[in-house]
Amino acid sequence: MTKPNLKLAKLPDMKPAKLSVSLPPDLMGDLKTYAKIYEQTYGEKQPVGALIPSMLAGFLASDHGFKKAKRELA
Repeated sequence: MTKPNLKLAKLPDMKPAKLSVSLPPDLMGDLKTYAKIYEQTYGEKQPVGALIPSMLAGFLASDHGFKKAKRELA
């Protein structure tokens, strides 16, 4: 199997802040599937909770409207 080109790069070492959220079952299922593909790609098992911060950071970094509004707040 060829390694997929995931948008999420291999996670760096980091100390996370704790946050609790409720997710719909279909989203949680997709996140678990993503975690399995991540493990196959990088040979390193990560829990879903460890992947979410990088996913959110990538989402915010790609949201041009958010970046513009953030600059205007400063």
